[in-house]
Amino acid sequence: MGLLLKPSAWIVRWSHLLAPGAEVLDVACGSGRHLAWFSGQGHLVTGVDRDLRLAQQHAHHAELICADIEDGPWPFQVNGRPRHFGAVVVTNYLWRPLLPTIMDSVAPGGVLLYETFAAGNEVLGRPTRPDFLLQPGELLSVCAGLSVVAYESGYLSDPPRCVQRVAAVRLTGAADPRQLLDRCSL
Repeated sequence: MGLLLKPSAWIVRWSHLLAPGAEVLDVACGSGRHLAWFSGQGHLVTGVDRDLRLAQQHAHHAELICADIEDGPWPFQVNGRPRHFGAVVVTNYLWRPLLPTIMDSVAPGGVLLYETFAAGNEVLGRPTRPDFLLQPGELLSVCAGLSVVAYESGYLSDPPRCVQRVAAVRLTGAADPRQLLDRCSL
């Protein structure tokens, strides 16, 4: 797989949390690197972005939805509520008004894999605007309704950047942490 299509190591590391054949939504899918990777793992994949040219080249088996998710309606609605996915993946993207909808899109038993830039990145490169940088602990706060399996916040050297990233599961029924035991081996 070329550099453009290399999936995030964080996403790959925690992908075992997904149920076999789970439907995956990649928010702001960009080049389609995660769509291609999850499709290769046997998952149904859906991507949304306002520019799908690269994703169309690399994610041949994906359902691709062209939409401006910042200035338009959320394209995944069922009876006025967000459609649910077995996994929602977000990398290198932050639009705070959309965070509740992203969380609501994780199905019961589903997984959220999220990795994006954090405060401190402004001294390393783009993005530099606070609007696009998570504040300390912000991603954990957003995931309050999910069971967090893994969380990291800090500096990564290759390439240099500051990030926050989380792997979290929406438990089904009563909040019984034993639901995670067979999914969370390291």
